[in-house]
Amino acid sequence: MIELGFASARLSTAGLQHVVVVAPKARFGRPLPQGLLDRRRAGLLAALVAQTKPGDRGALASTLADEPVWLSAAVLPDRLSRYNSPARADSIRFALESVKWGSKGKALVVLLLDDPAHLLAAANAVARALPALDARREPAGVKIQLAAFGPDGQRLVPDARVRATVEHARTAARLVDTPPSELHPRALAEAARALLGDDVEIDEIVGDALLERRLGGIHAVGRAAVEAPRLLVASCGPKGGTHVALVGKGICFDTGGLHIKARGMMETMKGDMGGAAAVLGAFAILREERLPVRLSLLLCIAENAVDARSYKPDDILTMHSGKTVEINNTDAEGRLLLADGVSFAARELGADVVIDAATLTGAQLIATGLVHAAVVSNDAGLEALAVAAGRDSGDLVHPLPFAPELYQHEFRSPIADMRNSVANRNNAQSSCAAQFVWSHLDGGAAEAGRRWCHIDLAGPSFPKDRGTGYGVALLAELVRRVAAEAPAPRETTTRGAAAKAGKTRARKPARPRR
Repeated sequence: MIELGFASARLSTAGLQHVVVVAPKARFGRPLPQGLLDRRRAGLLAALVAQTKPGDRGALASTLADEPVWLSAAVLPDRLSRYNSPARADSIRFALESVKWGSKGKALVVLLLDDPAHLLAAANAVARALPALDARREPAGVKIQLAAFGPDGQRLVPDARVRATVEHARTAARLVDTPPSELHPRALAEAARALLGDDVEIDEIVGDALLERRLGGIHAVGRAAVEAPRLLVASCGPKGGTHVALVGKGICFDTGGLHIKARGMMETMKGDMGGAAAVLGAFAILREERLPVRLSLLLCIAENAVDARSYKPDDILTMHSGKTVEINNTDAEGRLLLADGVSFAARELGADVVIDAATLTGAQLIATGLVHAAVVSNDAGLEALAVAAGRDSGDLVHPLPFAPELYQHEFRSPIADMRNSVANRNNAQSSCAAQFVWSHLDGGAAEAGRRWCHIDLAGPSFPKDRGTGYGVALLAELVRRVAAEAPAPRETTTRGAAAKAGKTRARKPARPRR
């Protein structure tokens, strides 16, 4: 297992097996921070940089030294497009993924940044580059310390926001990598409860209780699994003002249901809860920051398994929104969970801003790739905030069209309000999948003035067969920006009432009925 932490105020290279210095090519041309390396090792580093061409994404060069054993230069490109993060987060990840850390020892990663404001994105990039789970018989036991310096060579001290981002991005990555037999729906809910602790309000709707709460989509998808499906709802923050809800798709494993996935397509489907992991990590960060908004977390959790109770093609489900859905693809299950989740957030919790995250479509990889998630929103301002949050957090996003008039017809059904999968798979699949989710917010009080943002993170959440923790930093930064625009809460309380309101109200999950 690789451990990642921040270096102490007094840097030392004694006893290290690796020192990796990360910087844009031009930054290496300026003097190193005082005392970082002795003259001989500084010369070795300069020689490495001189012979290394960063290319478009960055490159790593290493050499043996006395102590540390390995000295490496991660040389980042100077040139950036306007669609990239100014912190060069993708290049940092790309270069560090090439380091051979070995099975044990200590290491130091040094970030030389062009701007102190890049620290969060750069640290997040380091966290996302390092696997957080190792189940081999002899797992790696490497302890990596991270240090950063600004353009003037001064040491940058990570604040609580940066530290929490690194911690929870790695927690999300570890959850995504956990085998599905270990991280089944009950285990994911238990992991969420353990992470959130006792200072948030938690409710959990489990098994057949979902039907009593009109959550027919979550129930149908997960009812065939050994562990019952569930909706976990957590809330914190002041009431009376803006209410932001984070909704995550938590499919612990996706067989495809009765439309079962082929060999080669079902592998890695443990990662289909990457959206739930991302919103959970973001909520865990934000609850400590005590933003002036009400914040809710909704984890829509199920395993899309197969047995005699599986939901079937031609079934008609009644969703939380009240709309009926004819099933024409049991492998389009994630949108059924999200549809119930966003409707619950709007109609039951009264959220003003609903943000959902999901590994929703393979088409997202075709549309925006492995680095940028796709974002779809009914609100141009919220879409712009998401793009800006992506650039500043290093978790990049790119907008796709929100055009109900162009996509809703794809879901026409002769017998129900809609089908769950498109008629034409060549018509903007990722936008259409988002459109399905939106259609369960669309109409009446649920739509009035409500801002919605959908993030399809299938590609960046799980490239190269490993979870990355993508989305934690993005979602946390997006909510901060929403909160910065929000008016002050209307509710006022006395000190005693506020203290009473802050007490835990954790409810035990309902017993699933079979």
